[in-house]
Formats: sequence, structure tokens, C-alpha cells
Amino acid sequence: MNVGVVGNPRFFTDMQALLDRLTAYGAEHGFSFFTGPDLSDLWNQQLPRLTDESDVDLLITFGGDGTLLRGARMIASRGAPILGVNLGRVGFLTSTGPEGLEDALTAIRRREYRLESRSALDTCIQDESGAVRAAAVALNDIVVHKEGVARVVRITVWIDDEEVGVYSSDGVIVSTPTGSTAYALSAGGPIVMPDVDALIITAICPHTLAVRPLVVSGDAAITMQQAKPWRDEVLVSYDGQVEATLKSQERVVVRRSPDSVKLIRFGTKGYFAGVRNKLQWGDLDDRKES
Repeated sequence: MNVGVVGNPRFFTDMQALLDRLTAYGAEHGFSFFTGPDLSDLWNQQLPRLTDESDVDLLITFGGDGTLLRGARMIASRGAPILGVNLGRVGFLTSTGPEGLEDALTAIRRREYRLESRSALDTCIQDESGAVRAAAVALNDIVVHKEGVARVVRITVWIDDEEVGVYSSDGVIVSTPTGSTAYALSAGGPIVMPDVDALIITAICPHTLAVRPLVVSGDAAITMQQAKPWRDEVLVSYDGQVEATLKSQERVVVRRSPDSVKLIRFGTKGYFAGVRNKLQWGDLDDRKES
């Protein structure tokens, strides 16, 4: 089995020991590893670099949700399932902790798991002529936002060919159902279950009470462009990790990607078990005193 591995060494004080455990398990069960750049110096052997062209059967991410998002973008077109090992705080997308690594790998070998298919976003930035200048994939969200000082940006939003209106706000988030529990939730957006075929549009700190989050068809094409007066310092962020500049007359077009992200899950717990445990949803009586 070809296994890609990405991780964030800052999350774990002894990442090398964790990789040694993975190496030992892989040697016993015929795993071949590809390493992400942040881990390349921590292995006890020289490994090939993981790229978007690597032929992997499984991706393991060591870190939090951000690490999983980064790994998902790296293999977006490969369709390999992802085992997220949580070394962070929330780990809403991850499947196990470091103590359960070997058990999780054994369950994968025995096919004792299920896959959750999560939709992703294809995004392109088009210039005034319609030519594509930049393109990227995101699992959580695409955000058009200001840079620098706290001033409002004005973004015109279209759904397919129909203008929704101008959003005067700190920015606009377009998220998948997976991303509905991330930045969009903090900005007042709804929680949308992962199997709902939808995209969510949420304004960040809108400067009018009339602006509310929108849930639109998963087949929609969402276009965003600066409204006049134009500003030079507007950015486009992908999963909060990669940024590109949006120039004055350019537009961002966001669609659901034809490639989905597959997350490995164990046991019978459903989506809302994670919502209760990770997001502290529910009655205060359900929470333990610290």
C-alpha cells in the first residue's frame, strides 16, 4: 500500500517517535511511504516527496483540521481516502488520536471502516477578458476579504447569472457543508450536514442587518467581484491557508468540484456526535465541570 503522510511538527513534541511507530507498522505490513515537506527530516529513512502526482492509496495527516485540509488539497484529484490523526485541539475532521494509530491502520487493512464523501470547491480568478489567471481547490471555504486596516470591502455576488447584490462587509465566505462548521459558523452561518447538496454564502461582519447567510444549490456557480470604488488590497483565501490577490476588475468564480474528498470513519457514531463533542452543542448539563 502506498501511503502519503503530511503533518505539522508544531502540534506534537515527539513527532519523530510517532513516525517511527508508523515506519515499524509499515515495514511489517508492506507500506511504502511518501512524505510531506514538513516531515521530510524526521524520518529514519530517505523517502520520496509527496506531490499532487504521487500515486497513493491512503493519506495520513498528523495535526489538526488545518493539516487535514492541506493534505486534502495535495491529493484532491487522486481520490485517496484520508485518515486524520488529531494532534491539535478540536480535530473536527479527524478520525483518531495518536494512541489509536496502529488500531486505525489495522482496521483499514481489514476494511473495517466507512468513508464519508465531502464535496470540495473549484475556484478560478478570471481577468477582465474572462481568461483564468489562477485556480485552486478548497475543502472548507473560499473567502474574499480585505487586507490590512479594518475597512469595509464592497463585493458584488452573483448566483449563476443572477445578481444577488452588493455585500458591504469585512468579506464574503463561500463554504461547503464541511466548511459550514468552520469560519462560516464563526461568522453566523448555519450548520449544514455533509450530505446536503449545497453551498453556503456568509458575509463577515456585514454593515447592514438585511444581509443574512444564503444556502444555495450545490450546482450553482457563485461569482464575486469588487464593487466600485475599487480597492487594491482585496485577497482570496483558500481554506485559510493559501492566498491570492484579487485585482480591481477581476472576478472569482466558485463551483463544486467534480472530485470529492473521502474521510475515513470508524464505529457507528454519526455526524452529530462530533458536533456535540467537538463544538459543545447541546444543554449545559451535558458538559463536565473542569
